[in-house]
Amino acid sequence: MRFEIYKGHNGEWRWRLRVQNGNVIADSAEGYKHRADCERGIELVRSSASASLVDMSAKLAGEPGKAG
Repeated sequence: MRFEIYKGHNGEWRWRLRVQNGNVIADSAEGYKHRADCERGIELVRSSASASLVDMSAKLAGEPGKAG
């Protein structure tokens, strides 16, 4: 996997996470005016590897009390 930093069509900095087969599995979803802010966004994603997994499928389906 690798993070790619690039400038979008509007001149703002963006990032995307690409896997070995070339597919993009995540992106910044927003542009940044400063490259340093974009790099900070990448660091937030890297540090979130320890984030918990929450199954939202029950909540989205409207089943009360099933999601954690």
